[in-house]
Amino acid sequence: MKTRTLFAGALLALAAQATLAAVSADEAKKLGSTLTPTGAERAGSADKSIPEYTGGLTTPPAGYQKGSGIRPDPYEAEKPLFSITGQNMGQYEAKLTAGTRELLKKYPSMRVDVYPSHRSVAFPKYVVDNTVKNATSVKTTDDGVGLEGTFAGIPFPIPKTGNEVMWNHLLRYTGQSYYTQYDSINVDSSGKAVLATTGQIYMDYPYYDPKRSGPSAENDIYFRTKIAYTAPARRAGEALLVQDYINPMKNGRRAWQYLPGQRRVKLAPDIAYDTPNPGAAGASTYDDAWVFNGAMDRYDFKLVGKKEMLVPYNAFKLVYAKDPYAVTTPNHINPDFVRWEAHRVWVVEATLKADKRHIYAKRTFYVDEDSWVAVAADMYDARGQLYRAGFVYTNPAYELPAPAAMGQSFHDFTSGSYNMIGLLGAYDVGVKFMDPLSANAWSADALAGAGVR
Repeated sequence: MKTRTLFAGALLALAAQATLAAVSADEAKKLGSTLTPTGAERAGSADKSIPEYTGGLTTPPAGYQKGSGIRPDPYEAEKPLFSITGQNMGQYEAKLTAGTRELLKKYPSMRVDVYPSHRSVAFPKYVVDNTVKNATSVKTTDDGVGLEGTFAGIPFPIPKTGNEVMWNHLLRYTGQSYYTQYDSINVDSSGKAVLATTGQIYMDYPYYDPKRSGPSAENDIYFRTKIAYTAPARRAGEALLVQDYINPMKNGRRAWQYLPGQRRVKLAPDIAYDTPNPGAAGASTYDDAWVFNGAMDRYDFKLVGKKEMLVPYNAFKLVYAKDPYAVTTPNHINPDFVRWEAHRVWVVEATLKADKRHIYAKRTFYVDEDSWVAVAADMYDARGQLYRAGFVYTNPAYELPAPAAMGQSFHDFTSGSYNMIGLLGAYDVGVKFMDPLSANAWSADALAGAGVR
């Protein structure tokens, strides 16, 4: 009986460790000293390729026009330090994601141009203050899938589990509300580039309302988006509304869709998980967006640790490229438009649960320590083969400040095709930060008006 009691006590202790995420007050003192206030290592790397964090980029370059959504590249004059190809990648292999290595192996024209690293991420004061507050107060619920007691900041600046790192990504700060217009382009295995969609998108994080003083409740919406498709002609007039909650196990994703041919708005319960995303013409899943979004209940998330890697970063040239077809060259994105830098990332491995279904049996996520944006992911099929790779291209909004992240690419190694979404340069909007839309604008009825041709 005593042995059974001790065993039960040990299980309860382990369960507590798995769910209670708040760190001690002593450990939280690292924030603002050896760690930045949002949890990154303040010091640079031993080889100096990653610089010390000194506050991020908060001063717009001379060419920036106040109020504009178009942001000139503050690092435009810089040249690559070196380039990696399939021929020399062996010496850099440890710092490349599996997806990057596969692109280099598969395509002789693929190139990784490595530039000087800039830790450009910066946050508004209220986000920083709330992040420090969260360190000693927030906990996960429902086996890490829900949250409790989180203020308007990064929930786990000193993460202990994979779920905590992924919650930091889901609740990353990229501005409270913004609007943009973008192109999504598919490139098939023959190299032909075709417009998948042109979209007008509103993004809103009620979680980051600066007037919110209390902690989030489990039925609060933390994220919502509304998209109206304007091209190509066969997709024009379609619209989509999605909203996610702090506890998706008690309040699952709600989504509505407007299709012009039906002239009505309908609930769309399948806009989640591995349903093919029509906005990318099926080249990625709904939960591939920003390399991961939605509920975490289908996977076990293991925190592997932190690693120095070469990842896309400060991608002004790519995201704001005037000609999207100059970017979307055969086989892979035009290397001339992609800036790679050395940064530290949290590595999280997600393994599909035995009783769950998904086209990806395993996923590896790489989450930037400064912004908490997942900047890359490798996706594997049931055979353990690398199936797809995703990348996110950050382009900081230095005037806010916020680590904006719109550009995304998804590479399918089975079909030899890829999709690039979030190319903004063909339009004069850029990423336009704005006051949140009214509550009525987020209703299903309003979706019909947004999508009518």
